[in-house]
Amino acid sequence: MTATTRHRHWIDGGDAPPDGGDAPPDGGSRLTTLDPATREPGDEIAAGTAADVDRAVAAAERARHGWAALSPAGRSAVLHRIADAIEADADTLMDLERACTGKIPAQLRLEVDLSAQYFRYYAGVVRAAGQGSVVEQGAGVHTYTRYEPYGVVGVITPWNLPLNQACRALAPALAMGNAVVAKPSEFTSVSTLRLARLASRAGLPDGVLNVVTGTGPEAGAALAAHPGVRRLAFTGSVATGRRLAEVAAGRLIPLTLELGGKSPLLVFADADLERAVAAAVAALAANSGQVCSATTRLLVEESVHDEVVERVVAAVEKLQPGVDFGPLITEAQYEKVLGFLAGTPGAVTGGGPYTEGPAARGLYIRPTVYARVDPAARIAREEVFGPVLVTMAFRDEADALALANDTDYGLVAALWSGDLARGLRLAERIDAGQVAVNGGPLTVETPFGGYKRSGYGREKGLAALHEYAQLKTVSAQLW
Repeated sequence: MTATTRHRHWIDGGDAPPDGGDAPPDGGSRLTTLDPATREPGDEIAAGTAADVDRAVAAAERARHGWAALSPAGRSAVLHRIADAIEADADTLMDLERACTGKIPAQLRLEVDLSAQYFRYYAGVVRAAGQGSVVEQGAGVHTYTRYEPYGVVGVITPWNLPLNQACRALAPALAMGNAVVAKPSEFTSVSTLRLARLASRAGLPDGVLNVVTGTGPEAGAALAAHPGVRRLAFTGSVATGRRLAEVAAGRLIPLTLELGGKSPLLVFADADLERAVAAAVAALAANSGQVCSATTRLLVEESVHDEVVERVVAAVEKLQPGVDFGPLITEAQYEKVLGFLAGTPGAVTGGGPYTEGPAARGLYIRPTVYARVDPAARIAREEVFGPVLVTMAFRDEADALALANDTDYGLVAALWSGDLARGLRLAERIDAGQVAVNGGPLTVETPFGGYKRSGYGREKGLAALHEYAQLKTVSAQLW
């Protein structure tokens, strides 16, 4: 792969247009990606238009009936083969993602492995949970329910976890018999195009998965508004989610929204502080904080607050750019985070970009910690989406709960305490879609989604499988 590689849409099981020429589809333009680790230009993708979306939806409409007619076991077999293909192609997928995200190898490996797991998981559960049930209504009546696909589903994915979040939506949507048109971020499209190619090789029928690249205002808006799309899934900003919700409401179609977060991490004095500190540092370093569910509000019991902050800062200052964390992925996000830092003096550590060494070439920002932040401060309330952690002290359990819930968001929370009963008690009162107590695992099997401005609908787990299906009841009088 070189900086001059050009990528087309994937429509109806092949590159579009299918003429083998070099011109972009419909005479349109191309968009150049960026390697954020070096700020050098990368691959080029087609700038999709409404006409490209129309062709993709038409292909999905033609393909959806045959795919839906397959038994759950038949679809399961194809999804297992897609998982196999992702695992076999992991090195290439990692290379493609590294080129447009700058991520470190460990992060890339984790995301590719999770991508395969989504297909493996939904290949299994669709055979057990993708079917309906019998409703007993007495002799002479046969009543049952069945899950049916929506038809054509539109999936719009973000730039922070491109392949992983594409698979998180595509696997359950395909498992339930839908055909999909995906619109990845224009900054990180190439791995999703590669996934579609792998899926075709694995036996997914032509047209069941289509990928149209381009910007949100052009390709994304056209996909959301297309009359042939019967369901939407979106991961991204609150502002864009609100606009898509308005479109979906006008069209009376269901929508899954996974939006922003300002998630709390509560640490009580009786907690395993070593593990709690490691969790706080991981939230800062993982994908350089570019994760909606990152627990970047560190709430610590007053008696151990300063000790915890000291430990966190010591660990953060050992993190190395390009080794322990990657760059910000887009120029716009880099400038946004710098704006937050410029407007918030007094960081305990970090607080700006790298000005020397290899990291100065890329979009790297020093991991930053602000201690004892005013809960009303902008940096304590708005999603930064970068390697920035803020801390606050609490007095007691009631104070901790009030601080945890003092946010417009409600995606994830984490809590550390030596008193498990307290941890579970608070978990049930925190306004968040997922709460991890003492490092409880949140995995492919655990439903994921938000409260409040963090969105609605659920991804992952069995809940996501049923997001992509309509439940029908059939009742027959036998005599």
